[in-house]
Amino acid sequence: MKTDKAAPPKAHKRPLTITRHGRTRTDDYAWLKDENWRAVMEDPARLDPAIRTHLERENAYTDAVMAETKALQAELLAEMKGRISDVDSAVPEPDGPYEYAHHFRPGDQHGEYYRFPRGQADGPIESLLDADALALMMKADGYSFFEIGALSHSDDHSRLAFSLDVQGAERYGLYVLDIKTGLPLCRPVENTSGDFVWAADSETLFWIERDKNNRPAKVWRKNIISGEKAVLVYEEKDPGFFVSLGRSDTRKWIEINCHDHTSSETWLIPADRPEAAPKCAEPRQRDREYHLHDHGEDFYILTNADGATDFKIMKTRQENTDARHWQDFIPHRPGTLILGIETYEGYLVRLERVNALPRIVIHNLDTGTEQTVAFDEAAYALGLEGGHEFDTKWMRFSYSSPTTPRQVFDYHLETGKRRLRKTTIVPSGHNLKDYRTERIEIEARDGAKVPVTLIMRRDFRKDGKAPCLLYGYGAYGITISAGFRTNLLSLVDRGFVYAIAHIRGGMAKGYQWYLDGKLKHKHRTFDDFVDVGRALARLGYTREGRIIGHGGSAGGLLMGAALNQAPELFGGIIAAVPFVDVLNTMSDADLPLTPPEWPEWGNPLDSEQDYDTIASYCPYTNVTERAY
Repeated sequence: MKTDKAAPPKAHKRPLTITRHGRTRTDDYAWLKDENWRAVMEDPARLDPAIRTHLERENAYTDAVMAETKALQAELLAEMKGRISDVDSAVPEPDGPYEYAHHFRPGDQHGEYYRFPRGQADGPIESLLDADALALMMKADGYSFFEIGALSHSDDHSRLAFSLDVQGAERYGLYVLDIKTGLPLCRPVENTSGDFVWAADSETLFWIERDKNNRPAKVWRKNIISGEKAVLVYEEKDPGFFVSLGRSDTRKWIEINCHDHTSSETWLIPADRPEAAPKCAEPRQRDREYHLHDHGEDFYILTNADGATDFKIMKTRQENTDARHWQDFIPHRPGTLILGIETYEGYLVRLERVNALPRIVIHNLDTGTEQTVAFDEAAYALGLEGGHEFDTKWMRFSYSSPTTPRQVFDYHLETGKRRLRKTTIVPSGHNLKDYRTERIEIEARDGAKVPVTLIMRRDFRKDGKAPCLLYGYGAYGITISAGFRTNLLSLVDRGFVYAIAHIRGGMAKGYQWYLDGKLKHKHRTFDDFVDVGRALARLGYTREGRIIGHGGSAGGLLMGAALNQAPELFGGIIAAVPFVDVLNTMSDADLPLTPPEWPEWGNPLDSEQDYDTIASYCPYTNVTERAY
């Protein structure tokens, strides 16, 4: 198909008039959503031929536009591949008599899961699952997609369970193997979310089934040795809630966690009595979250109850889990957001964010004293890595920065000693002294101070000549970490400034930062992004028209809204799987993910205010004939 680069394909207009809350609008392209979309999700071949033809023309147009960059694409790809080692190993995780790990051998796409006797890393390994060999088998059976969802060994180390998606629809089969023989112990369980846990008996598995809308909704239990029929343990009836599974920090409890974007509820089953009925720890309340972590006979509870916007830690006895018995342990400290906690024998570890920078705090439960783990770089990322064992003196965490490749440390809870276990290797070489990171604050139009992370060459000059890739997301409270990203070096080495705008809608500056960028305040997300771009130009990092905006999904919504607001600011936009038709999507209750999204965006079906708010910024609704 010959395509004129100057004339992109135009979709035919089929006007559809929509009236709601007394407002009437015309959607010329509603027909591009296949009326038979459920069937298309199951079988893409059933897509309306007219829609398929238009998409093929768009793809051909893209190919034609990008044809002259093929040599550059090949050069960039070679650079990026050169920064990724084809041989890599995870740091082994100790659990009882073994250490469990995963590695990539030369040519591997999926790697091998294995174990070895504890403390004998240099000895022979025992292969648990060769994922590449399994992928080849699946390919021979006609499957072109392969993804391991989760993998876990039983408590007695005799069995291995893993979830596998071979269709790309996030509907996983659950497989169970005898580790000694490598043979399956039962028929695969189909249509799971990929989430599962073992009970303490090493025979019983719990898993989650997806409903017709692809929502994780039902928890099932089965003893795979006795051959009993699967038993329905829990069903989530609220279409706006999702279900996940976990084992508690001590592994004493099986947790059924139910949540939407702003509320949560946990049901508990003793891991040594998997047949017991689940017990609700505390009934859900709107806009209240709580997360349980056990230690001894107590639960430590991370929650935003009682107006604790940035979360606090409470404590209760395990026999008294209802909120009437919760007592403050670490009180709410506005501006200090508690992101997560872990418990170890005698210690409680929390990950916090203060002034847009993370830190780890170790609290000694016997003495009440605390140690803090932080770093000196201008911006960086920290993460708690967890592990299999509760009764240990070692806590594991990861660290990286825009200039420092990811590192994994073991930290001794008593002595504070750090032990570097791994640094990600950049095979083609990386000298962090060639680059520099800055963290600045930009004043938004309403006076809010927006953090911005920047990475550039060490010899960069603020003369306004550099192009800038400006990244943003700004939704669901998700904070874009200031971690190491090898692909960005290809741009920075060519003179780009890479910037992350930590805008409202995320939680860079606490939970209130998120609340200030959602629902009726959503416009602040887009205003912040535009204000950051203009400030970077004003300060000499770049100039208007040299900025490329980048965001995906909800960040793609940001790209569309920012472009509609300030087209002169951007020289280009990268909108990956963009959520740009917000008004129509949030007005379609039949879409499986629409009701769960109303707490984030608003419900334009029931609320006139929500309708007007979304209509004011929805990128698709606000496209006009203008110079973009």
